[in-house]
Amino acid sequence: MKKLPYGISNYEELVEDGYYYVDKTMYIEKLENLAEKRILFLRPRKFGKTLFTSTLENYYDLKKVDKFKTLYGNTYIGKNPTKLKNSYYILKFNFSGIDTSNEETTMKGFRSKVQSSIKFFVEKYGLDFFVNNQEEAENILDDLIKAFKIQRAEEKIYVIIDEYDHFANELLGFNTNQFKNLVSKNGKVRKWYEILKEGTESVIDRIFITGVAPITLDSLTSGFNISSDKTQDERFNEMMGFTEKELKELMNQQNIKQEKQEEILPIMRENYDGYKFSLHGKEKIYNSNMCLYFLNNYLALERIPEQLIDMNIASDYTKLGKMLSLCQGEEREKVIEKTVSGEGIVSDIRQKFNPAMDFTEMDLISMLYYLGYLTIAGEEFEKPKLKVPNKVMKEIYSEYFLEILKEETDLQIRESDYNEMLREIALEGKIDKIIEMLGKYLKNLSNRDFIKFDEKYIKIIFYCIAMNLKIFRLKSEMEVQKKYPDILLIPKDASKGYKGVMIEFKYLKKEEAGKLKEKQEEAKKQIKEYGEFEEIRDLKNIYKYTVVAVNDEIYVDEIL
Repeated sequence: MKKLPYGISNYEELVEDGYYYVDKTMYIEKLENLAEKRILFLRPRKFGKTLFTSTLENYYDLKKVDKFKTLYGNTYIGKNPTKLKNSYYILKFNFSGIDTSNEETTMKGFRSKVQSSIKFFVEKYGLDFFVNNQEEAENILDDLIKAFKIQRAEEKIYVIIDEYDHFANELLGFNTNQFKNLVSKNGKVRKWYEILKEGTESVIDRIFITGVAPITLDSLTSGFNISSDKTQDERFNEMMGFTEKELKELMNQQNIKQEKQEEILPIMRENYDGYKFSLHGKEKIYNSNMCLYFLNNYLALERIPEQLIDMNIASDYTKLGKMLSLCQGEEREKVIEKTVSGEGIVSDIRQKFNPAMDFTEMDLISMLYYLGYLTIAGEEFEKPKLKVPNKVMKEIYSEYFLEILKEETDLQIRESDYNEMLREIALEGKIDKIIEMLGKYLKNLSNRDFIKFDEKYIKIIFYCIAMNLKIFRLKSEMEVQKKYPDILLIPKDASKGYKGVMIEFKYLKKEEAGKLKEKQEEAKKQIKEYGEFEEIRDLKNIYKYTVVAVNDEIYVDEIL
């Protein structure tokens, strides 16, 4: 049994140290067979981009020709090698980890990354070249290209750039002026890419660039307009991340018994699956790093981990607020409400945009797609229909939605508040505390907000609060998209005897208060119908409630 490659992004290390490799080498062949030689490929954070660039690096490096069988003998590409294997000088850059505190530290970090990569390149291939640390990044690259052309006139370079936009993403979240300065017409980053483009006229034959979002492409386009974007190409939809078949093969290799797989696969599917990056892509994709985190802990603990999201990954995704803040006003709120409610958003996806200019609603939706907060779930009017891919992302949206409400209402939910809600529901099957919290939000929202209030909006607020009650599985009509209870909280561990709750919501405007009894009866009838569903009928210790909000007044009725 091979080791799980959790946290391993160096292909050579992965193979030589006996880690399991989910074979993606067939895409090396597909990329090489393309007419285009300069490829851009974007995916959300922690989707295996760095490992794939390392796989390319080791495959094409002419210094690794003697290790080809060792590194690739058991892979698709090892059994079907292409004509260009081990034929390039590899010049690789990785722009992650740059200090973006200000423009000076950002540019210093960018220059340092370029310098260290070129020094490694020169030493590895024995070139007669001095890296002058006092020179600007674009000048160092330009001098290297000229020296290589003289010393290795018959040879070619394959340039690989990992996390090309990482520092730009960081800057964009809090300092758009510095972002403009770096990628504008006279910016240092743009000039560097202009030199890279010039190199393709002589010694640079192929380029492969990965990152998360095309936020710099519009600014760089005249400086670097030679790349072909394959991000939404259906032929490469499954190039990074895991398909369900690949995930099952991985679990089989780890000797996880079939009955155990049947237990954990629905949990992984609900939390980590659901990504599709091409409108005509064949399969949905799992976030590979999250799957490896889960399985690593599952095998070590011999049980399902309590924390289903790796905190190393969560820190990346919690930058949602920074990106959403680029789009203010009703557009932002409308997008958040649609995503949390599960409605879906029909929109084209921009292939490049410049957020240094006004950030439009389409820009925002496109950015959420590239970052992995939204994914392609279908098609409507010949446009992609985008939805939240999985429960992990829903939790992040819910937390952000509550943050917006906290700003509007000046309310805070303390950890002790959640503990009280949990204790009351789990031990008594009561919802007094969570309804009290819902009521505080409603009463503190301005009269202006009641103009847009409806049943859906009340459910969204309750849903987001309930998302943080971690000992329960939260199911809702919003999630399953069919006739279903508005809210169903089921204990994750039935053996502890915890209670659960089922709630049906209704909403009336203040002038409709006379219809309260009618709405309560309507909700009561629905609760009884849902109680006959096979999925719900067999649940034990489920307490049932109707909740009717009349403007900001809440009326609760327990159904016995």
